[in-house]
Order: sequence, then C-alpha cells, then structure tokens
Amino acid sequence: MHLPPYLESGWMQGNKEAGKPERRLWHRRGMVTSLLLMLGVLTVAYYIEGAHQQYVQHVEKKFLWCAYWVGLGILSSVGLGTGLHTFLLYLGPHIASVTLAAYECNSVNFPEPPYPDAIVCPDDEGAEETITLWTIISKVRLEACMWGAGTAIGELPPYFMARAARLSGAEPDDEEYEEFEEMLEHAQSAQDFASRAKLAVQNLVQKVGFLGILACASIPNPLFDLAGITCGHFLVPFWTFFGATLIGKAIIKMHIQKLFVIITFSKHIVEQMVSLIGSVPSIGPSLQKPFQEYLESQRKKLHLKSDTSSPQ
Repeated sequence: MHLPPYLESGWMQGNKEAGKPERRLWHRRGMVTSLLLMLGVLTVAYYIEGAHQQYVQHVEKKFLWCAYWVGLGILSSVGLGTGLHTFLLYLGPHIASVTLAAYECNSVNFPEPPYPDAIVCPDDEGAEETITLWTIISKVRLEACMWGAGTAIGELPPYFMARAARLSGAEPDDEEYEEFEEMLEHAQSAQDFASRAKLAVQNLVQKVGFLGILACASIPNPLFDLAGITCGHFLVPFWTFFGATLIGKAIIKMHIQKLFVIITFSKHIVEQMVSLIGSVPSIGPSLQKPFQEYLESQRKKLHLKSDTSSPQ
C-alpha cells in the first residue's frame, strides 16, 4: 500500500529512532544538564525564606490551579472513551458560576481570595464594567485551556499503543485496536453508518494529515480515539499528531464549549428559562419556585463581604 509522504517519513523516523533512548539522551546531555540545574535553582528558591516568597507562592498557586485542570482533562479523555466526563462535572459548572456572577456583580474582578474557591462581588462600587462575552471568556480562559490541554494529553495512550504495536509487530490485547484492524480488513465491504463514520475518520486523518487531525480534534467527536490509533498505526510523527490535537482541543474546541456554556447561562437567557418554567399549566409555579429561590440565594452569596475575618 502506498503511503503519503508524511506517513513515509514517520515510518522512517520510527525505524531509525526505535530502541535508542540512551543515545538520544547522550546527544542531548547539554539540555538535560540545563534542566537539572534549573530544577535545582527552583528547589532552593522554593525552600529559602526571603522577599521572593510572595512571588514563589503566587507561581505555586497558579501552577497547582493549572495542574488541577490538566488532571481533570486527562481523566476526561483517558481510557479510550471510558473517562470521567469532567467538563460536565467540574469545568462547565465553574464557567456557569463565573457567568452568573459576572452579570450579577457587573464585574469579573472577584476578590482573591476567596476566588476561585468561592465567588463574591468586589467591594469597590467603581469596579463595575460592561460585561461582554469576551470579558467572561478571558476570565475563564486559563482553566479552560488547561482542561483542553489535559484532554489532548489523554489522547496519547491510543497513539503510543498503536505505534508500539506497529514497530514491534506484536498485537496488543486491546479491544479498540483489534476493532481498528478488523475495520481495515473489511474497509471495502462496510455498509452500516458506524463503520462508514469510523472509516471516514481514518481516511481523513491518513490522507489529509495535520489538518485532518485538527478537524477531528476541534469538534465534539466520540470517534477521536480512532484518530489516535490511526496516527499511531501509520506512524504519523508525534508532533504532527499531538500539535494538531493540542490546538484543536485546547483552543478551538474549548472556545466552542465555553461559548455554549456562557450563552446558555447569560442573565437574560436564565431569566427567560425560569419564566418559561412558570408558564407551564398547573405545575409551572411550583416548579418555578425552587429555581427562583436558588437564584436568589446565589445572588445573596455573591454580595457577602469578603472581609469577614475573625476579630483581632
């Protein structure tokens, strides 16, 4: 079977580099030494007391915040489609809370602390600003992009599994990979919609390359695990696969999902939804009441003063 040029280069690169980690490490000894020295300097700076500790604590807080969302992203996509849906459980509610708070406070300059653990409106009345979609997108961009990067990292196991199997000639004991090989064998006779969809993803990734992977990663796609297996099986270069996946999931797809949540939980949309619930005959008012009480309680929480420290 004739392979496209970028797949041929991946094949050659895989055969050339397989089994030579020690040699590659020796050739990059300067980079390794620099990384170890930098790690040592950071460790010393972390443990030594001084005026720099305020910056160290700020960086540590941001690092842990990013690591938290990257970890949730990995949990969401790892496991060949069996991962925890952390967008619905964690990131989506966080974006919704920030959206509701932004419209209620007319600001996204929430006091830190308690943000991001809790959201309260700023005390300064002059801090009010015009709330737009872009304002809220900018406020939650870091955590959203970190979550998207985590989902991209979680797509690596299928890629590495298929790549290792192709280079070694062994067949891994994995149901998804066995299904992929069976699909390749019966590609011409596939008739059902699911098989055709999987074959379309495989052809898109194999023939289009970077842009094909980017397209698959940029839209909600339950078949993206197949794209990772396809790239690994045909020895697509790592940075071609991971670069397209990272851009698609952490930037393009993440902004689409953010926009959907922000628009859904915008103040006028929420008020219209509660009003529609109240218009349901007979049971409408009783259904509407708990929603109104919940929204009112959230508004009161947002206006609690953040300076409730204990007396000296």
